[in-house]
Amino acid sequence: MKRVMLIVAYDGTDYCGWQVQNNGDTIEGELNKALSSLLKEEITVIGASRTDSGVHALGNVAVFDTEARMPAEKMAYALNSRLPEDIRVQRSFQVADDFHPRKASCIKTYEYRILNREFELPGERLNSHFFRKKLDVAKMREACLPFLGEHDFKSFCSIHTQAETTVRTIYSLDVIREGDMIRIRVTGNGFLYNMVRILAGTLINVGFGVTDPAEIPGMIEARDRQAAGPTAPAKGLTLIKMEYPEHPEFPGQKS
Repeated sequence: MKRVMLIVAYDGTDYCGWQVQNNGDTIEGELNKALSSLLKEEITVIGASRTDSGVHALGNVAVFDTEARMPAEKMAYALNSRLPEDIRVQRSFQVADDFHPRKASCIKTYEYRILNREFELPGERLNSHFFRKKLDVAKMREACLPFLGEHDFKSFCSIHTQAETTVRTIYSLDVIREGDMIRIRVTGNGFLYNMVRILAGTLINVGFGVTDPAEIPGMIEARDRQAAGPTAPAKGLTLIKMEYPEHPEFPGQKS
């Protein structure tokens, strides 16, 4: 028996999120099906980040156990030929038998993309949030500063969160404009349910002039979901990468 890690990229548009459920196709379900077919045994993956319906990923992580003799590093190639074209394994390799992707210390990076122009671009419709009114990126960047460090982010998570604690640490948060595309990139030690989308919605309000950057500290201190901005649409969000600092032996963890 060996444990194999997969680095998985996907377009989440047509899926009901990561986690297996009865009401539609999921990323986890497609991986389980393809792996079970490939390895001729019942496989159930353990995912690191249970992304929501419509959310995308470049580097989500999953592990599974198998008795197959196929080398772990070859599984990505064989698996991709059995997966839908909107899911692709970027890398596969063996890890310690006791490694668990949700229990190990992890640094996650997300990006939220906003298409900020007068008219939509059809090619961007599935992986960015269209916002017609001009956004002030300088003010959005100013509003990023209070979020840095360790805080109780209860104001910035869904009321349906089941997390034991709402305290998280944000290592970096920036807003960058490249032409008509605005990218909000955030790195932290973990994120609450809908946290990144609420951060994005709040920063959009700042850029549009609905919220002043000076109001952000009060939003954090309020520990009340009603104090923060709206939840931005799922399609603008992408899980960029997951890094495990205690496991420098993992390939592809550093950019």
